[in-house]
Formats: sequence, C-alpha cells, structure tokens
Amino acid sequence: MKIIWHGHASFRIEIEDQVLLIDPWLEGNPMLPEDQWAAATEGATHVLVTHGHFDHANSAVGICGDKGIPCVGIFDLMGFWEKKHGLEVIGFNKGGTVKLGKVAVTMVNATHSSSEQTADGPRYLGNESGYMISGEGHTIYVSGDTDIMADMEWMGDIHKPDIGILCAGGHFTMDMARASYAAKRYFDFKTVIPCHYRTFPLLEQSAEVMKGELKGVEVIEPEVMQAIEI
Repeated sequence: MKIIWHGHASFRIEIEDQVLLIDPWLEGNPMLPEDQWAAATEGATHVLVTHGHFDHANSAVGICGDKGIPCVGIFDLMGFWEKKHGLEVIGFNKGGTVKLGKVAVTMVNATHSSSEQTADGPRYLGNESGYMISGEGHTIYVSGDTDIMADMEWMGDIHKPDIGILCAGGHFTMDMARASYAAKRYFDFKTVIPCHYRTFPLLEQSAEVMKGELKGVEVIEPEVMQAIEI
C-alpha cells in the first residue's frame, strides 16, 4: 500500500487493485505545483469526496470528467454532479459500504459543514463525511474535516482502523491536541498521518504536539508526493 500526500487534505491511496484520490485539490492548492498534477492523478480509478468545500471538491469534477472515472461520495452531492456535469457517480450515505474492486469503503460520520459559494449565497451540498477504507489487511480511517465526536467510539470499535489520516490543523477542524485526544480515546492506531495543516499560516505548521501525545504510535508527517509505504 502507498499513501501519497498532495498537500492539505488531498491524498492518493494505492491499495489492492485501486488508486483512490481523496479530496483531490489541484487548482489553487499552494502545496502541489502544477507540474506535479499529472503524476498525482495518473492511473486513478476513483475519486472520493468527503464534503463540498472548495479545498476538497473543486478538482473532483474535472478529474473524473477528464479520466472517465467514477466520483464517490454522499448521495446528495453525487446526484447533483451527475445531473449537472454528466459524471459517473457512486452515491451512498453514512453507514453504507461500497466495493471498489477489492477495496471496501464505508462512509462514516463527521461534524463540519458542506457548501459552495454561489451568486445567491452558499449552496448546501449534502452532509460532510469520513471514510473507512479496507484492503490489504488494513483499515484506514480518513476523518474528513471534523471535530471530536462521541461517534468515534463506536467507529473505532466496529471498524478497528489501524491507520488514521486525521485533520489536525485547527481553526476549521480539530487541531493537533484535539486530534491526538480523539486518537488516544477512541482508536488503537498503529500509524497516524496528520493533514489539513501547513497549507496556510492560519493552520498549524507542525505535528510535534501529536508526536508527543501519541506515544507508541508511528506519527508520520507527510511530504508532498513522497510515498508512505505500509
């Protein structure tokens, strides 16, 4: 398995027979140079979107349209994009599981918001979500944008993820301390990869707090386009 960070909350996960792009963000992403976009998306089989904010969703339509691959996400948003853009979509909802080749993806709860700006004000784009992605003997919890939730207790108990990709930049999501608290209280991760940080000065710039809090857990600070092999 390879997990490759594209900056912010954008990841490429090569697992089993799939290449999954999670919340791909190309145009406007200050951490991913344009000359890396082709390599970042090469061979993608699906795009997974956690919610409708621009820094998670704005590149999904273009990538799926150009490559002719399905977009996967909350039913409301997928239905909207299918009608508006003619995309192939897989729309489902929280608690549902879809099979993408040999990979199982379950949508789980998150607590955030999900909208896009229009000339008439913000437009609702379905609920925010996270994912449990299972394959190759591992389960990855992709938190999406969220704060700590009591739901994390049953999510950890049922799915038992060993890898956590956790938003941890603060201001818009959990910060490093809150993400560390959630990881310790609700999960038994072997590996944690923080995200949604370092993108802008407003966000946290280091995972040192998380490394200090999560003793016995491998906390990996990702580098853009450098594969983490598990």
